[in-house]
Amino acid sequence: MSRLIHHSKPYLSRFLSLASSRNGRFLSTGADTSHNNSTESDRVEEAETVNIPPPPTEKLLVLGGNGFVGSHVCKEALTRGLTVASLSRSGRSSIQDSWANNVIWHQGNLFSTDSWKDALKGVTSIISCVGGFGSNSFMYKVNGTANINAIRAASEEGVKRFVYVSAADYGVVNYVLRGYYEGKRASETELLTRYPYGGVILRPGFIYGTRRVGSMNLPLGVIGSPLEMVLKNAKGLKKVPLIGPLFTPPVNVTAVAKVAVRAATNPVFPPGVVDVYGILRYSQQKSA
Repeated sequence: MSRLIHHSKPYLSRFLSLASSRNGRFLSTGADTSHNNSTESDRVEEAETVNIPPPPTEKLLVLGGNGFVGSHVCKEALTRGLTVASLSRSGRSSIQDSWANNVIWHQGNLFSTDSWKDALKGVTSIISCVGGFGSNSFMYKVNGTANINAIRAASEEGVKRFVYVSAADYGVVNYVLRGYYEGKRASETELLTRYPYGGVILRPGFIYGTRRVGSMNLPLGVIGSPLEMVLKNAKGLKKVPLIGPLFTPPVNVTAVAKVAVRAATNPVFPPGVVDVYGILRYSQQKSA
């Protein structure tokens, strides 16, 4: 009986092969099934590797990006993987650090929209660090008119978010630097009008850090850091009449840059005014 079964196996195999060919179907052995599964696997893999357009890249434009605060904002944004551009009257920064080579440097004048309109192409958010001191008329023009022009142009171009680095109130100092503060507040009003949901105003006090002046580095943190440690825990002193605002704690420039970039790129960051205590609080939180 065993011999009969043994000799009948080739005939059985040939019979199944003939039957399958007549029915137009393919019956395979285990090895053939593996080959078929491999083919199907290849097809699945091919379907899964279809080219999909990458997500849109966030492009940040920093107004005054070659200044003290602006350069730190550019550096912070680059560490977050953003495409970063800067606009200033002088164009490219004199900073020799390697990160500066990754910034797109534009030269333009905020008082002439045509001179920097190309810099707005593809921009999704803007951080303005533009400001200056001088006569009252000059301070209003730089801190007010220039930023108002930028806010209007950004709104008309469809830029989603706009962050303005303004300044904390210092009580009696506001009257001495009237043009400076009137310009700042005029810009804030314009921003909240044009960007009720995507506008953020940062109001830091004295901003410290290593500031480069010509070929010299000024370590402002020697004074600013100890003052911050003392004054941030003495919030009650700000309520002292007239001189209270003078006790506003200083803030590190890296903290301002960190919060500014976060506010410009995080769609759930609350709009409105962020005072120095808010800046300190947000800077200590982990980025979303």
